[in-house]
Amino acid sequence: MRRHRLDSTAITSAGYDADVAVLELEFTSGEVYRYFAVPPSVHRALLSADSAGRFFRESIRDVYPAEHVR
Repeated sequence: MRRHRLDSTAITSAGYDADVAVLELEFTSGEVYRYFAVPPSVHRALLSADSAGRFFRESIRDVYPAEHVR
């Protein structure tokens, strides 16, 4: 999955696979998580958010099922 770098103090990069609606986030800690059943509009909003970390906390974390990858 190709990831885009984010200008964020919390999230290093974000990737999205529209075929399976999976959002993959790499955090500045080095941890990587995959979030499932994420609509394309949420991915687009994350990329354009003023604060990716705040958008993540308010609109992704605890909303979509997740898997810790590393």
